[in-house]
Amino acid sequence: MEEYEKNIIPHIEAIYQNFTPLERTIADFFIHNEEREDLSAKSVARRLYVSEASLSRFAQKCGYKGYREFLFCYERSGAPANHPATSDHAKLVLNDYQELLNKSYSLLDEEQVARIVRILSEKKRIYVYGKGSSGLVGMEMKLRFMRIGVNIEAITDGHIMKMNSVLLDESCAVIGITVTGKTEEVIESLRAAKRCHATVILLTSHNEKEFHSFCDEVMLFAVKEYLEKGKAISPQFPVLVMVDILYSHLLRLDESRRETLHDHTLEALEEN
Repeated sequence: MEEYEKNIIPHIEAIYQNFTPLERTIADFFIHNEEREDLSAKSVARRLYVSEASLSRFAQKCGYKGYREFLFCYERSGAPANHPATSDHAKLVLNDYQELLNKSYSLLDEEQVARIVRILSEKKRIYVYGKGSSGLVGMEMKLRFMRIGVNIEAITDGHIMKMNSVLLDESCAVIGITVTGKTEEVIESLRAAKRCHATVILLTSHNEKEFHSFCDEVMLFAVKEYLEKGKAISPQFPVLVMVDILYSHLLRLDESRRETLHDHTLEALEEN
């Protein structure tokens, strides 16, 4: 497998919902562009029927000083790779998974991972909120993390999420999982958790400004068209990738003790 390379496309996709209609036209061009061509401001502006000032504003909204810096990073990371022309369904599915893995690498923030792992290791109680496929990820997260000594509970019912706020205080952390970032029960429950002084972490594929007003950490995972509907591959996959990375880092914080806890847990399961 080739070495992963950083790509700015996942970052554009993560803030796509924040763009104006004009900016989305520009974003679509760069997300789907598969050709090596003249990408100068004049050329792209003429092709998309937009002004060069619009390209500059788009680049700034993506976190760059201007279009020139954006273009440098875009060309350095390379345009998205073409899918091979094939009717082999297995290859198509594997290509989708590989694309999500590449995007996951581009979105990975090692410093953020370290901060979240520190939270997971220091807080007395961890609650994971999620609905549907995100709820299944929460259950998987509970089963794995409790094996290495984390006091963690997964909640998939919206009413229980609301009631759970009475148990929260500064010794707790709440992790919300939502692919779209629009699962109302999860978002509102995270707001309530913040009001109770719990540490709040959101795992999502969409980076909205409002999230940062009540979340201590917003961890992004990769997104692909129709992913939230599970049309082609499981929408749980990119979330589980990030969960596995957190698990791996947490395991190495106190590797000897946590591996012993893990082994004891498996022994207890085998006895039963």
